[in-house]
Amino acid sequence: MAAKKNNSTPEIVELTCIQCPIGCQLKVTVDGSDVSVTGNTCPRGEIYGKQEVTSPVRTVTSTVPVDNGIIARAPVRTAAPIPKQSIMDVMEAVHSLKLTAPVTLGEVLISNVAGTGSDLIATRDIPAAS
Repeated sequence: MAAKKNNSTPEIVELTCIQCPIGCQLKVTVDGSDVSVTGNTCPRGEIYGKQEVTSPVRTVTSTVPVDNGIIARAPVRTAAPIPKQSIMDVMEAVHSLKLTAPVTLGEVLISNVAGTGSDLIATRDIPAAS
């Protein structure tokens, strides 16, 4: 099998790096288990390119309804990036959530949301309505 991988054509994936405002145009070459990145102007681009083709992750942001709050919806996000394939499972959990004010910035709303290892947290204080 090793010989077959060496004879195969490497896969080239073109990406725009999203790690800073520069937006470098990356070319990620996947040749068997070897992954190389070109086009990056900083080390973060290389890390992003490799991760994006091997195991992409995202931070999920959304809002959830709040009863008795000064605003009707609270912004939430995952505390850490989660595997991209888990996004829909996380969103199902978000859609089933309803909060009651007060809500505190950083409050853990769902621990280990959808088994991702990341918590769902509030990203704003929502005081109770008077």
